[in-house]
Amino acid sequence: MPTVEKSAPITWTVGDVRITRISELEVHWPFAVLLPGAEDLIDDYDWLRPDFVTDDGRMRLSMHSLVVESAGMRIVVDTCVGNDKSRPGAPPFEQLSTPFLEDLTAAGFAPETIDAVACTHLHVDHVGWNTRLVGGEWVPTFGNARYLFVKNEFDYWRAEPQDYGPVFEDSVEPVMDAGLGDLVAPDHRINEEVWFESTPGHTPGHVSVIIESAGERAVITGDMTHHPLQFAHPDLASSADYSRDGSSTATRLDAYPRWADGRLIIGTHFAGRTAGRIKTGDQPNSWIFAP
Repeated sequence: MPTVEKSAPITWTVGDVRITRISELEVHWPFAVLLPGAEDLIDDYDWLRPDFVTDDGRMRLSMHSLVVESAGMRIVVDTCVGNDKSRPGAPPFEQLSTPFLEDLTAAGFAPETIDAVACTHLHVDHVGWNTRLVGGEWVPTFGNARYLFVKNEFDYWRAEPQDYGPVFEDSVEPVMDAGLGDLVAPDHRINEEVWFESTPGHTPGHVSVIIESAGERAVITGDMTHHPLQFAHPDLASSADYSRDGSSTATRLDAYPRWADGRLIIGTHFAGRTAGRIKTGDQPNSWIFAP
C-alpha cells in the first residue's frame, strides 16, 4: 500500500464561503481493502479515471483537511492522520512524519488562527492532527479553537476498543482534558452558513457538513461516501463501517436524491479534483459524479 505524494491545495467558493483542501498524503489501495466487490465495477464508469482510480485499477484515496472560511470563522473539517502516532493496526499511518502543519500555515491557515475543528467522526484518519506531540505529551494543535464532537459518536468510541491504535487516547482525550472540546448534537449549527447533517452508518454518530451561502450549496461528505463509485452503487458498503446492518447504504439512498440538486459535493477522501456534482443515472438508485 504505497504512499504517494500529496496534492496541492484547491479552493472552492460557495456563495460567500471559501473552502480549501490541504492534503496530508494519498494512498493507492486495492478496492477489496475498503469496498469489497468494487474491483469488478470500476471499468464500467469512464468518469472514475484519472481522478479516482489508478491506471492499474487501484483506489486513489486522499487524506486531507478542509478549511471552511465562513462568517468571519475559520473551521477545519477533519484533521487527517497526524504525525508521531502509534498505529500498529494501520501500517500506512504508523509514525508518520509529514509537513502537514507547514503546508497548512503556508496556505494562510496557521494553527493559532483556527476558530473551530469539526470532526465528521472519530476514526484514525479524521482526528490525527487534533493533537501534536510536544515534550512527550499530546497537546491540542489548534489551541484557540473549539473542537466539535458529536456526543453519541464520542460516547461510542470512549467505550469501544479501537483496532488501529490508541486513537481516542492520543487524539480526542487530550482535547477534552484541555477544556477545548464541545459535545454537540448531530444537527449542530456552527454558524448561519455551516451546520452538521446526521449521516450515520459508517459510525454511530457520523455527520456530514452542509454549507449554504448566497443561494449556493455544498456538502462535505465525511466517510458516508468513501469513494465516488458509491454514487453509482450506493449498496457498496465500506469494510470500515462499524455495523454491517445496511445502515450506511440506507443513509446514502436517503442523501443522494436530495444532494442531486446541483450542490457541490466535496469528498473527505476523494483524490484528484476532490469535488463535483451528481445527477441521476440511467439505472434506479444510481448517480453519476462529475468533477
